[in-house]
Amino acid sequence: MKRLMMTTAACIAFGTSAFAEAHTSGFLDYSMSSDELRASELIGMRVYSAEDGVDASVNMVADAETEWDDIGEINEIVVTQDGTVAAVIIGVGGFLGMGEKDVAVGMDQISVMRESDDADDIFLVVKANVKVLEDAPTFNVDSDGMTAKADVDMDDDGKVKAEAEVEMDDDGKEKDANAVAKADVEMDGDRPMMQAPTVERDGFVTADKNALTAEMLTGARVYGVNDEDVGEIHSLLLSDEGKIERAIIDVGGFLGLGEKQVAVTFSELTILRSDGGDDVNVYIDATEEALEAQPEYKN
Repeated sequence: MKRLMMTTAACIAFGTSAFAEAHTSGFLDYSMSSDELRASELIGMRVYSAEDGVDASVNMVADAETEWDDIGEINEIVVTQDGTVAAVIIGVGGFLGMGEKDVAVGMDQISVMRESDDADDIFLVVKANVKVLEDAPTFNVDSDGMTAKADVDMDDDGKVKAEAEVEMDDDGKEKDANAVAKADVEMDGDRPMMQAPTVERDGFVTADKNALTAEMLTGARVYGVNDEDVGEIHSLLLSDEGKIERAIIDVGGFLGLGEKQVAVTFSELTILRSDGGDDVNVYIDATEEALEAQPEYKN
């Protein structure tokens, strides 16, 4: 009996070896490099925000994280079927009075910082300010447990519905939309134009628009009249005479995800320039939600 068991065992061993040789072509002889991270390491790690961003190519000095805001931790990593990291889910909560919620960011928006004295001590940093974090869409999972989606109202085509602006009469009743007079509203194509707001800020003067350059304006933050951050100037459209005609504004989204581009005329903007300098602040008489309701700009 013992001899039979040994012979059977030998057959199994040889058979297993042959099977392995035929079915291991998809496996890797792989060793991690020092700059790679395990997903199990990332989940649960704290995430910091730095409004001005960081340079991940340079090791940080010890205790540099004390200058950043601790915004939460990584709760989940969403991976597509081909193995691509689709999103990193950060649980943002208890940050300057914010209610806790999950937000999704791209892995390419997270900078991995290492200490100069201890390269194994790493910190995860995103470029964001409080306003961006407050307005970031909430990450949800739909009924099939697979699709992440923002906590917004969607139409039948999967597009975000724009909230209608309701005009009220003197008695506080909603006016009939068809009865609202539009004769006094200047139009830019099919959309009503906004009036450039009157804004005054210490240390800034109203800029001479003819003296502004594309370099000065591209990337400038755009603010509402109450200094709320509503977007960023992505690019400028010039007239045939070379004058700035329209500004393309990136609105909404979080760290580059889910942004919408809208085009406004240059006359709808108020631009303040630092007194004696080239720093500019751009203002528009609109909220972020109002801009998101504008028609999307497409090249």
